[in-house]
Amino acid sequence: MLNSVAKGLGLALLLACWFVICPQPCRADWICDGDRLSVEITRGPVDVTGLKAAIPNAMEGTLPGDGVLIRWGDVVLQLPRTNNAGSPSYTDGRWWWRPEDVSAPEFFERRGTLIRHQCALIEA
Repeated sequence: MLNSVAKGLGLALLLACWFVICPQPCRADWICDGDRLSVEITRGPVDVTGLKAAIPNAMEGTLPGDGVLIRWGDVVLQLPRTNNAGSPSYTDGRWWWRPEDVSAPEFFERRGTLIRHQCALIEA
């Protein structure tokens, strides 16, 4: 009996460690130009073991190789994280997302000219 309880506690501890090491994607929602926009951070394949000090621009829990999955109306975008200095930003060359100010993130689209989409955080 005691052995099965110890195994159960060991499994619970192992699962807890797994969720700390491999965090779940972060999510947030905004209203952009009248439509709901949701963002999910996706983790990239970068192995950061032992390299914390050597990784450029490792800010706000994201690393080069990470990305975002954006759902906005009928538009679904998967944007890779840039390695620009400053707060994390994401772009595919046409779309650009940067939530430096979470209450009013920057969301641009390039179609010959630069189109800025106005976004506001949905208060919970």
